[in-house]
Amino acid sequence: MSSGNDCRPQTLTKPTFDEREAAELVDRVFGLKVFWIRSLPSYDDQNFHVRVSAEDADEYVLKITNSEDSQEPDLIEVQTQAMMFLSAEGFPSATPYLTKDGQIMSLESGGTGLGSKKFMVRLLTYLPGTPVAKVTTNAQILYEIGRLAASVDKVLSEKFQHPSVKSLHRGQFIWNLANVPLLDQYIYALGQNKYRAVVEQVIEQFKGKVIPKLSSFRACINHGDLNDHNILVDSCSASLENPQYRVSGILDFSDMSYGYYVFEVAIAIMYMMIESPDPLSVGGHVLAGFESILPLTAEERGALFLLVSGRFAQSLVIAAHTALLYPENKEYLTITAKTGWKHLMTMFEVGQEAVEKKWFETAQAYTHHAPA
Repeated sequence: MSSGNDCRPQTLTKPTFDEREAAELVDRVFGLKVFWIRSLPSYDDQNFHVRVSAEDADEYVLKITNSEDSQEPDLIEVQTQAMMFLSAEGFPSATPYLTKDGQIMSLESGGTGLGSKKFMVRLLTYLPGTPVAKVTTNAQILYEIGRLAASVDKVLSEKFQHPSVKSLHRGQFIWNLANVPLLDQYIYALGQNKYRAVVEQVIEQFKGKVIPKLSSFRACINHGDLNDHNILVDSCSASLENPQYRVSGILDFSDMSYGYYVFEVAIAIMYMMIESPDPLSVGGHVLAGFESILPLTAEERGALFLLVSGRFAQSLVIAAHTALLYPENKEYLTITAKTGWKHLMTMFEVGQEAVEKKWFETAQAYTHHAPA
């Protein structure tokens, strides 16, 4: 859910290609005739599901990046190369279909009423599976998502190399978890919402208790957005009583940036809480999976509650701000808000000590037995 590479989301222009224009783009840039196309929901880019043949399953996602991020070709290049790298390492990540010129992306103009605006265009392989948001999560898949979060960051940080990798140092990127204090300038979007005081409390505690400790956290490259719509799963068991899942797809690398390992597990915990009927229990299972690959330090564990709260605050405040700019997209933009406010309030009502105790005791139980 990128909002540009700086702290001014309002400078962003979302693409507005219709299906006919998108199909023409696929033909002109990639040399493929579109058999079938439909729009996919998106935050501030534009995505289309494309099939190019009636006979077989040649399916792709046409990704048209917003005007702001399109001005950073090095960043998009690194994100795409990271996807290709992860695919080669055995992760279920999309790969690009090359343009007619043999490139992984192309800068194109178009879209209804946008004049000279230019947008970076890529055609990515379509990954099968069901978004985690649409399945009933259980301990097994939450543990696997924790393992995935740690494994992705670990292999990217230890093995991924690219001449433009420094572009992932996105100091003022609004979605980097270190930048929770930047929410001050968007909090007006909540109006006098009854939850505003909790968000202000999160921001102040984050400034006082997390920011001073950042230097003690282990740095890495973060995917940055392992939310319940960006992780696809397939069922790998026939049992209806105890379904087992495997991760079949990792989507949307547009929030990649340098951060810290503990950021990734906090982000995953927060998004896995969204649809859960028992949200406070989620964190322990995700943490156990993460720590099976990368055990957290005492300092990192101590920040986890405020990092999860900080991601809730980011998601809720930025969604409210962006919905003011794009009211026609409000339903998608505020998906998290439907339960997010309730979960954030619950965390603070129960309190940090009790929530952490639940998470850490659940994670500890996994050291005595492997997950089902």
